Amino acid sequence: MSVKIITVAKAIPEFSRTTSEIIPFLDSWLAAQEERFKRKVKKVFENAMVDQRYSIMSPEDVFGKTSFEERNNLYIREGIKLGTTCLREALAKANWKSTDLDYIITVSCTGIMIPSLDAYLINALNLRQDIVRLPVTEMGCAAGISGIIYAKNFLKANPGKRAAVVAVESPTATLQLNDFSMANMVSAAIFGDGAACVLLSADENDSGPEIIGEEMYHFYNSEQLMGFHLSNTGLKMVLDVDVPENIAAHFPEIIHPFLKKHDLTLQDIDHLIFHPGGKKIIQVVEELFGNSGKNILDTKEILRQYGNMSSATVLYVLERFMEKQPKKGDFGLMLSFGPGFSAQRILLKW
Repeated sequence: MSVKIITVAKAIPEFSRTTSEIIPFLDSWLAAQEERFKRKVKKVFENAMVDQRYSIMSPEDVFGKTSFEERNNLYIREGIKLGTTCLREALAKANWKSTDLDYIITVSCTGIMIPSLDAYLINALNLRQDIVRLPVTEMGCAAGISGIIYAKNFLKANPGKRAAVVAVESPTATLQLNDFSMANMVSAAIFGDGAACVLLSADENDSGPEIIGEEMYHFYNSEQLMGFHLSNTGLKMVLDVDVPENIAAHFPEIIHPFLKKHDLTLQDIDHLIFHPGGKKIIQVVEELFGNSGKNILDTKEILRQYGNMSSATVLYVLERFMEKQPKKGDFGLMLSFGPGFSAQRILLKW
């Protein structure tokens, strides 16, 4: 019994700005800071490999004195809209009815909402009353792949069933205006908002790339590398400068044993579907993959067009590959990193 990815659909927030349009807002935000620091932050924005980003808020609101409660309320309101839009679009692309879904998994880490997003989607699209829900809320950028792994395991145990994974993120809602650490500056420079939905099936009549392998890899004693600190003003970014170095150190153990279990090497992989965590992570991974003659051009293009949308971003990369319709027999490797610290991997075969 196989589990296949059927389609991917995305939803984009209403506000967008190019990086050059964001720079003037930095002048007012950083007005009280030293000139040297302001120049450094502008360089971070200009060199972040992000040309444009989307947001649930206008730049005036992003850099304005909105409270944690106000931002979180926006996250809830706009997140429901984006989640509804991308799930509806995915169902239409697959020619499925809303009642065809047996499982719904929602992933997000950039706001707080109870009930979780899946409850709102059930009502918005009239999903079945017996649909099984799983909200995943604390796995950060890795959660897009994590959600697919959970869906795959649900479906593997239940032949003939179908599932949706919906990722909705608003990192701009977490920007801390009184935090002038470089972690917050880098976060502001690379992140954007977005949503995506993946539909999966264990129905033999459905077609799409098959998930032939999936694993999580956990770095010991590395909780401090990435995450959020819940402060009185909201979710404060934790981002250690040693993240790229740690990825590089663990890279052989992350990739080669996983592929070997399926009698494959990196040379056998036709498509690299990698989450664009940021410029430095891309440079590290590109160098590691480059030694095998592989590229992550699609990953870089998603970062350029949208920024890092946390868990949703790798699904944007996946959509690009799905639209290219790889030839039968091609292998794809999905890879993302997130808090914990962890790496999530999926092996696809078209």
